[in-house]
Amino acid sequence: MDAAIRGTTMQALEVSLTPGESVIAEAGQLGWLDDGIELETTTALAGGDGVFDAAKRSFGGGTFFMTRYSSTTQPGKVTFPARLPGQIFQIPLGPGRSYLIQRHGFLAGMTGAQLSTAFDPRHFGSALFGGFGFLLQRLEGTGHAWVELSGELSEYELAEGQSLRVHPAHIGLVEGSISYELTTVPGMKNKIFGGDGLFLVRLTGPGKVCLQSLSLPMLAHALQPYIVVPGGGATPAGAVQGGLEAGLLGAAVKGLSGLV
Repeated sequence: MDAAIRGTTMQALEVSLTPGESVIAEAGQLGWLDDGIELETTTALAGGDGVFDAAKRSFGGGTFFMTRYSSTTQPGKVTFPARLPGQIFQIPLGPGRSYLIQRHGFLAGMTGAQLSTAFDPRHFGSALFGGFGFLLQRLEGTGHAWVELSGELSEYELAEGQSLRVHPAHIGLVEGSISYELTTVPGMKNKIFGGDGLFLVRLTGPGKVCLQSLSLPMLAHALQPYIVVPGGGATPAGAVQGGLEAGLLGAAVKGLSGLV
């Protein structure tokens, strides 16, 4: 199996398979593939044994179904594009190597990769109140996997007992040795008027932390004022733009009618 990461800003993972080799990915990740690649969609992949494990995986932000892409009779390639501008990188799996990743961070992996929810009853408050899809996924198993993170990446190596407080939306990937807990933004005025939400996540070492500058939830939040509301209405920004467009169209029609 060979893999290449194509592109710069909007990257894509291209995996070359020979007969007998397979790669797995969540449902909806496929970009394009050769004729020699066969697909199998099932719940019993990525360490899952059936519906129950698939339900736990989907609770953590993954997909209920997984797809195996296999080369059976001839070599072929399958490509998985990233969802957002950012970076795709390969991480090793094996004994003592587990990771917590942001939901939607798993792009593809070898058949030995295992993906599940990192939900912990002690962190139930994190899931409910952390916001921005703070349910993390646990990635472990054997072989290696590919992860996609958005925007620019900042890596930190935390020493034993060293902590870093992070907005939940910017958590990209942390090593399994890192512990995490939900904390609140300090100061009542900061909570109410700061605009940064109520909660931060305290990450405590030892281990590596990889943070992303862009996240899908925060991007959606930034675009929300410009999205047309269902039913024909629009948000204030959209209404202003729509009014300008209607005015320009009306002026153009009036000008044309004067020429007839």
